[in-house]
Amino acid sequence: MALVLGFATFGAGCADPSPSPVETEGTEPLGMKEVTVPITAAVTTLVSPGAEPRELLRPRYLPGTTQEVTLRTDYRIQQQVNEQPSRDFSPAALTIPMTARAGTDGVDVTVGTVTTPDPVLNKAFTTADGSYAGLEMSDLGAITELRLAPSPDTPNSARAALEQAFYQAVYRSIAFPDELVGVGAVWTVHQQINGGVALDQVTTATLTSRDGDRLTIDLQVSQIPTDDVWALPNDAGSLDIDGYVMEGTGTIIVDLGLPLPVSGAIEVGGQQTYRDSRSASILVQTQSTRISWAE
Repeated sequence: MALVLGFATFGAGCADPSPSPVETEGTEPLGMKEVTVPITAAVTTLVSPGAEPRELLRPRYLPGTTQEVTLRTDYRIQQQVNEQPSRDFSPAALTIPMTARAGTDGVDVTVGTVTTPDPVLNKAFTTADGSYAGLEMSDLGAITELRLAPSPDTPNSARAALEQAFYQAVYRSIAFPDELVGVGAVWTVHQQINGGVALDQVTTATLTSRDGDRLTIDLQVSQIPTDDVWALPNDAGSLDIDGYVMEGTGTIIVDLGLPLPVSGAIEVGGQQTYRDSRSASILVQTQSTRISWAE
């Protein structure tokens, strides 16, 4: 499995991949139990098989294999309504150390001490150690289910930030093709993201080099809305989509013998324009996400 990147607004059992700025109220723990989120199917299509020798790319880690890796996230979002000054709703960057343990049909992830430049959020994370995420996967390495269980004493603000990171990470995951491939192979991963804005996401993967089980994969990501309306959170109405651009590139290094990426980064960004047909107001959002993996 190659687990890649990103950020989105997460709720209990549903998510909006086009985040709206929402300020978290309160820091008291919610006592939330484990939440299970089904993930829409990822469909891979081989574009080019690459050079010989070729083989099927599949995870090769044995049950019980453990890996320590750190996920770093930096998400930026600015919003402007009509001619008003632009407002910055960017959350604080996160550094998330984790230990992954492979099972027979997925990966269990235990979160270590999360750090962030935001002193208030950093304090909230002091009780989040031991939070859990579970990933179930298909034979091709595609993630099919996400389970989340923050530590019981995790405050709401830390819980929301942590879940946000894991959820979008899943929707930047990469599945392998079901054909023999070699260096230079190109394949696409098509996946629908359901939320306030329903999206078709296409990730193009290129196997640029290989050293044993270590694969270097270049990624290109693009998203296209499947509808022309954004359903606002909390039944707050809807906005017409006047323009939507979200795309990005990056490179990751994965080891077929380990459950998570060992290094790499990807940056995805763009601008979205929405219109309120009742008032003729225009909302412009500019977003960018950079996420990296490191041992």
